Amino acid sequence: MVRRNFLSSIPAAALLLSLKNKEQFPISCNTYNWVTFYRRSGKEWGKNLEMDIAEFAKTGIKAIEPNMESVEMAEKLIPILKKNEIGLPSIYVNSVLHEEKEVTKSIETILGIAKAVKSYGTKIIVTNPSPLKWGGNQVKTDAQLITQAAALDKLGGLLKQMGITLAYHTHDMEMLAGAREFHHMLQNTAPENMGFCFDIHWIYRGSQNSNLAVFDVLKMYGDRIVELHIRQSKNETWQETFSPDGDIDYQQLAKELKRRNIQPHLVIEQCLEDGSPDKLNVVEAHKIDLENIKKLFI
Repeated sequence: MVRRNFLSSIPAAALLLSLKNKEQFPISCNTYNWVTFYRRSGKEWGKNLEMDIAEFAKTGIKAIEPNMESVEMAEKLIPILKKNEIGLPSIYVNSVLHEEKEVTKSIETILGIAKAVKSYGTKIIVTNPSPLKWGGNQVKTDAQLITQAAALDKLGGLLKQMGITLAYHTHDMEMLAGAREFHHMLQNTAPENMGFCFDIHWIYRGSQNSNLAVFDVLKMYGDRIVELHIRQSKNETWQETFSPDGDIDYQQLAKELKRRNIQPHLVIEQCLEDGSPDKLNVVEAHKIDLENIKKLFI
């Protein structure tokens, strides 16, 4: 039985447990990294998927986590991934869940995408519910957070019936106001309905660059973690390649994960920003990312 068929046979109730097994998926890579590298080179990721995925395959990374916008995008991408022998164990989708009028539309869109990607072995759908305004410091009302948590729990329950785990993801904005939004989502959803995509650097940055916050989140929600988004910075600036040496103590993080027997899906998300080094091309950088993450976590 091939791995994809085996995973699809796992009962939904056992899915979170199965996601603790580090053998289930190869190391993956989010496409946002590639967006930032391509932008630096004056190119546009996604404009020619055939060429983009062929270049991705040169890194040796065997799985990808795209920002899946529609069923049509999934139907276009999957044949190209098959051709290049790239797996799709997880996808990232956007959602608007804090307003009642948007909830049904978001849930229906995600369920439609889930049906399209399930046949290619997708087992995790990551979502970061949209903020009131990207890049701002506005926070949602208590009523909006209650609506959002209920929507996440409902969506997670529906995906569970399909054999897919919903994983909650955050950026820095959810850490505002005492991390009120972040905690409410994890405190008011059922673990069997929703896991946690631990984006380590956004927790770090959203907590005013605090390693303590990273490890406190691990202590509080380690049993919910099904996926890691892995990125490193030095002197608070994202680096061109991942290294355990930098602002975040990844050596200790890896030790803690192993000590607690937390074995999540590993996803490279080493992105560029203003001030990032400019020495390597996208393929060279991701080959280094893959090797360093293997050494640290596997």
